[in-house]
Amino acid sequence: MHDKLETRTFLLFLFLVSVGFILLLKPFFGTIFWACAIAIIFAPVHNRFLAHWGDSPNRSAFATLTICILVVIIPVVLVVSSVVSEGVVFYDKLQSGEISPARYIDSMHTAFPALNNLLSTLGFDIENLKNDAINAAMSSGKFIAGHTLKIGQNAFGFIVNLALMLYIAFFMLRDGDYLVNLLIRALPLGDTRERMLFALFAEVTRATIKGNVVIAILQGSIGGITLWALGVHGALLWGVLMAFASLIPALGSALVWVPIALYLTAIGEITSALILAGVGAGIIGMLDNVLRPILVGRDTKLPDYIVLLSTLGGIAMFGINGFVVGPLVAALFIACWGIFIHDVNTDHNDPVEPAEETPKAVD
Repeated sequence: MHDKLETRTFLLFLFLVSVGFILLLKPFFGTIFWACAIAIIFAPVHNRFLAHWGDSPNRSAFATLTICILVVIIPVVLVVSSVVSEGVVFYDKLQSGEISPARYIDSMHTAFPALNNLLSTLGFDIENLKNDAINAAMSSGKFIAGHTLKIGQNAFGFIVNLALMLYIAFFMLRDGDYLVNLLIRALPLGDTRERMLFALFAEVTRATIKGNVVIAILQGSIGGITLWALGVHGALLWGVLMAFASLIPALGSALVWVPIALYLTAIGEITSALILAGVGAGIIGMLDNVLRPILVGRDTKLPDYIVLLSTLGGIAMFGINGFVVGPLVAALFIACWGIFIHDVNTDHNDPVEPAEETPKAVD
């Protein structure tokens, strides 16, 4: 009886300490998550270096992290700084009246009279829409300008978080196998289940990030280059917005290029509008419809509608991190229930083969 009391008390204490530790790390969730993601994505590179320098895991991890900085971190920082500069220019043009949402709506009203009739039938007033558009544009401009100032003021904090992420990623690369084995020993889920879940975690994280990032880069680059060739102002800003919008399955970058194409049509740039629509529907849309199921849906072993719902839900709950966290939670949910159903049916002497092949061990 005394031993049971001690065990239960210790387990309660262990639970409370674990919850406290998780709350302690909560402010660094994004930093830790992306450090783990870097370690997972670049694990094959680290393993190659490790095979070459078997006696120096520190050297292998450092070389892998250097490649990550050169290939990923520096280009992202350069793009973000350029977008911030264009955001400031956009806000200045809004304030000076060079960019006017009211003129945009007037042009749309003139070019598409049927749209005006439809809006009137639905109970929308054009003047109210113009005022709302102006207020929304000014609010967006203030948001961009405010965050630009905030980024400048918090540059030191950004550098610290970036350095912390790379620091954690170094140890995740160097000690990843040891940490996974330690967790497998500590968690009371059964070694087979734990290895499968950790392998699934790595597989889904790698597939989601690589797939979505590849699609985002391609769509943003093609869209930005097309807009630049058509002489649209702020092509880099619109291209980056297309890249971010592409993280939303089904809708994607069409949220950006369709309104621009309509605006070009409204101001009489019919040829430019047709070119943009052709590139958007024929090339950018094809990338989304063809590559996303191949790079994301197939590797995560999730149906397209689950990918869509989990991505939208993840973005709503976790912000930009949600495009990875959402599908990851969905995949773990389905995997855990699959294990449970399999175990229950096995216990009843009615074995059911798992729907998917058990993932391979973590790299």
